[in-house]
Amino acid sequence: MPAPTVEPAGARGEPVVELHGITKRFPGVVANKDIELTVHRGTVHAIVGENGAGKSTLMKILYGVQQPDEGTISVEGTVRALKSPADAIDAGIGMVFQHFQLADYFTVLENVVLGAERLHGIGDAARAKVREISDAYGLGIDPDVLVEDLGVGAQQRVEILKVLYRGARIIILDEPTAVLVPQEVEELFDNLRELKAEGLTVIFISHKLDEVLSVADAITVIRRGTTVAEVLPQDVTARDLAELMVGSELPSPSTEESTVTETPLLVIEDTSLDNPLGGRPLLSEIELTIRAGEIVGIAGVEGNGQDELVEVIMGIREPSSGRILLGEVDTSTWETRELREAGVGYIPADRHRHGLLLEAPLWENVILGHQTEPIYASGPGGSLVNAGAARKETEEVVKQYDVRTPSIHVTAGSLSGGNQQKLIIGREMRREPKVMVAAHPTRGVDVGAQAAIWDQLKRARRNGLAVLLISADLDELIGLSDTIRVILRGRLSGPFDPDTVTKEELGGAMTGATATDGAA
Repeated sequence: MPAPTVEPAGARGEPVVELHGITKRFPGVVANKDIELTVHRGTVHAIVGENGAGKSTLMKILYGVQQPDEGTISVEGTVRALKSPADAIDAGIGMVFQHFQLADYFTVLENVVLGAERLHGIGDAARAKVREISDAYGLGIDPDVLVEDLGVGAQQRVEILKVLYRGARIIILDEPTAVLVPQEVEELFDNLRELKAEGLTVIFISHKLDEVLSVADAITVIRRGTTVAEVLPQDVTARDLAELMVGSELPSPSTEESTVTETPLLVIEDTSLDNPLGGRPLLSEIELTIRAGEIVGIAGVEGNGQDELVEVIMGIREPSSGRILLGEVDTSTWETRELREAGVGYIPADRHRHGLLLEAPLWENVILGHQTEPIYASGPGGSLVNAGAARKETEEVVKQYDVRTPSIHVTAGSLSGGNQQKLIIGREMRREPKVMVAAHPTRGVDVGAQAAIWDQLKRARRNGLAVLLISADLDELIGLSDTIRVILRGRLSGPFDPDTVTKEELGGAMTGATATDGAA
């Protein structure tokens, strides 16, 4: 365990961002308390901490989305009152959010100049400026291509280009590698090194501690709303950082014997899904069996059919051909509610769009999708909700899954992203489903919450749960799965043995760079 504080000796450049005594209170909770942070010019400065530790609130304060109750912010030696993102942009601060803010049907140029037309217009001068920035920082972006035709990594570079176009000298990146494959992560890190070389500064928020250690020049750890350490990456390990984040020693990892049985619980037979716009099918001849006590991992670059595979399994779309069986029952034409009532749990990839009602209180969200169950339904024909039972269940979920909240009556939208995810995991796992469709179950959660979610999945697997695990985190797939398949352009390849496969091999299969056996 490193010492609580380490002076970042040798950090390059003068202080460019200084936060002193930053405190932010919300009803029932102190999100930030006396935060101290100094970021030097021309460095990548990482900020790590558990979900709910206050990282997002702090970055929103620095970007002008929220204002502190106490404390000062200095940018390049000048005390600033950042009352809006426009103030932050004027101060040279840009932010790239985890969820990209791009219009798919616009070109790169149109996305970049939108809202900044006053800088270089919308024509040739703007196009030339975009090309100049792209070339200067090695972003490799064509201003005239449609955003929908770009991969996830390229879309992220468009977001970086947007903030550079607006004159940002300090760039905040929120979970920038959450949806990238290993090759794209390396490309991003190359871009960050190029930004550093040109004297720009990057504030990097991430839960992937190995990546933080590989790219950061200095690391600030936040715990329970306050800064507890500033360390240099060469002085700590990922485990050291994790223990600083949680404030205690982590348990040693354990190995488990296989729990896979011979009982198939989810069977996908020769299933295809046509593209309504024509062209290549969204899914082609998918063959997949998941047995009781088995976790089957699906790796793939986003946009290669993962979402569609989940949708046909969950009854959101009906397959064009083939069958989907729950046990021995054909559920190909079932609706989502029927599947959930039959014991299929669902952790959606996009918790905001498909997992939560953000303006509803936690206790309403905990029964979401289960409101027809007898314990929650009351009144004539089950038309009313038993609010008492819902609140009791929510208290149990909050306690068992360590959802950090001042009350079960606050809205889901008021929670941090990781705590929103823990609420969804708790809602689904407490129903003891037979099959779990889990899409990116630990995306955006900290190392402590990630370990807890993994433990829940392993415990349920020991009890016979069959899990379809879709994840962009290859460490997660390798660490949890009994077998791994790769999806590329709507087809499955593999299987791959998690005990022997490397991330590079999976990355090659995900991008089509290497041939794979067993293509379906």
